[in-house]
Amino acid sequence: MKILAISDLHGSTHKALNNYLDNNKVDLIVIAGDITHFGPAELAEDILNDISSYNIPVVVIPGNCDPHEINSQLDNSKAINIHGKSTTIKNVGICGFGGSNLTPFNTPMEFGEVEIYEELGKIMVQMKDQDIKILVTHAPPLNTNADKLPDGSHVGSESIRKIIEEHKPDINICGHIHEAQCIDKIGETVVLNPGQIMTGGACLIQIDDENNHIDSKIIKL
Repeated sequence: MKILAISDLHGSTHKALNNYLDNNKVDLIVIAGDITHFGPAELAEDILNDISSYNIPVVVIPGNCDPHEINSQLDNSKAINIHGKSTTIKNVGICGFGGSNLTPFNTPMEFGEVEIYEELGKIMVQMKDQDIKILVTHAPPLNTNADKLPDGSHVGSESIRKIIEEHKPDINICGHIHEAQCIDKIGETVVLNPGQIMTGGACLIQIDDENNHIDSKIIKL
């Protein structure tokens, strides 16, 4: 299975994504939040339906810059909304939690660490029987290269890191911090921040169908 991971669209799909999908085969697209830039919520459905027109499964979560009412638009779109839910594609279990931990900017979709931990704990167990487990979060886990600001400070979620340490998913796809594009690890969990799509940021994940070996790399759309 070949998975294209993107994040932080902020209201536009960017033509580089369309060009990539026109010329490359992928089996799944994962979008790690911030589909809009503070709305309107209806725009998210249009964007997701445009990406879904390639007849490739799309799974999505909202970001902290998306309005709360966006969830109904995600549910109505052709994409699969995994905010607080899980789904299975082939032998891969995927669950997600959107929004972010608290920020200084009072953005629309922020959650306290206790709520993040409790909600993620409920959905992680839904994937326990899958061969490959992917956790999709908008916020990155704390104290990784994925949550590092240019000044070196770390602003990720303590609860997401704790969930990764406890449940050990194979992959965590995140976003939120545009400058923190990276591939990192927490234990054996691969942490991927594809960066902002407006600058061509993306990650490509290849899962071998025979032995479940995972290979991942940063790409430029």
